[in-house]
Amino acid sequence: MLYERWRVVARECAQETALRDLATGRSWTFAQLAAGTEPAGLSRARNHLACLNGTGPEFIFTLLCAWRRGQMVCPLETGATPPVLTQVPTPDICLLKTTSATTGAAKHVAFTNAQLAADADNIVATMGLRRDSPNLGVISLAHSYGFSNLVLPLLLHGIPLVLASSALPEALRQAAATGGNWTLPAVPALWRAWHEAGAIPANIRLAISAGAPLPLPLEQAVFERSGLKLHNFLGSTECGGIAYDASDTPRTDASFAGTAMRNVSLSCGKDGCLVVSGANVGDTYWPEPEARLGGGIFHTSDLVELRNDGVFLRGRASDLINVAGRKVAPESIEQALLTHHAVRECLVLGLPSKDAARGDEVAAVVATREEVTTEQLRQFLQTRLPDWQVPREWKLVKPLTGNARGKLSRAEWRQNWSTD
Repeated sequence: MLYERWRVVARECAQETALRDLATGRSWTFAQLAAGTEPAGLSRARNHLACLNGTGPEFIFTLLCAWRRGQMVCPLETGATPPVLTQVPTPDICLLKTTSATTGAAKHVAFTNAQLAADADNIVATMGLRRDSPNLGVISLAHSYGFSNLVLPLLLHGIPLVLASSALPEALRQAAATGGNWTLPAVPALWRAWHEAGAIPANIRLAISAGAPLPLPLEQAVFERSGLKLHNFLGSTECGGIAYDASDTPRTDASFAGTAMRNVSLSCGKDGCLVVSGANVGDTYWPEPEARLGGGIFHTSDLVELRNDGVFLRGRASDLINVAGRKVAPESIEQALLTHHAVRECLVLGLPSKDAARGDEVAAVVATREEVTTEQLRQFLQTRLPDWQVPREWKLVKPLTGNARGKLSRAEWRQNWSTD
């Protein structure tokens, strides 16, 4: 199904530029891209699984060859270990995505052709992706975000893709200087780096931020300096796009994730968590299924409030901090911390208390932009939060770095707290 859709796109856009690689200066039209993946005599592969590595043009060529051969595909970060196929998923499974492992061990999510196509259709329709506004690729093509926002729109909708030589500010300037209007999907850490370097180009038509929470101060600062609205995008490996903020001005509530993607239905489960329904939802976890994913439904662990068509995230059920029987979402403490002028980024988590009756202790990791003491931060929060929510444990760092997906793992910080 996906390969047939690609062939239709390739015929429709045959002489238009499909893919450019700014690192090498090479480019391919849709016709050339198709010709490069349809060599004479190419037969069905013996190996059922094709693992895709890297972020360059070879990722696209390898994917198309795998589609043509009828192989199942598994995108992998460089150095990642391929899954071992002790059992083969059902024949209609065409792709295995790997979860980000921010809340536990990484898992694989199995998708059919129809589910991947539905996610791409939803993203293109909701965000208004256009063929005259190429995607500028600075994020990994192997991530669920990059695969859904860069790779599938190229191959299933004819949205051109230009691969930047790197994500550094100067590389972004050089890429944008080649002309045209761009669509730029990125993560908050990149938007911050580009903003602080004054490198955000004026010819960005559509700016998208996903992969991690988008801080309000950053969103507002970019808008004030560049006049560019960062559109918050909520997605998940298990289902692709969930919600999108299509408004033209910065949000005023950091918990607002946007409204439901086109053709996606959202509800609140009995446990207070977001439930996603739609044709884009993955088939199952593989090789060990879980009840929360399947039958077109994904029951997330994100606590949510659905109000006036808006999606307001209230933290993750697994991240709630229990202080002497009172529970607080770390995000609410983070939002208060981010209003301090010296705080650049922060992460709040719960650590086991030495007093078992107390439950958890609130801890904070803070990346600062200027000199500040933990006592000053503590006093600042005491004017904004109840005393029991003010962190007792602190770490000041420069910078607070996430993983390759731009995510910060509370589980990793919790596990390594005593050794950092």
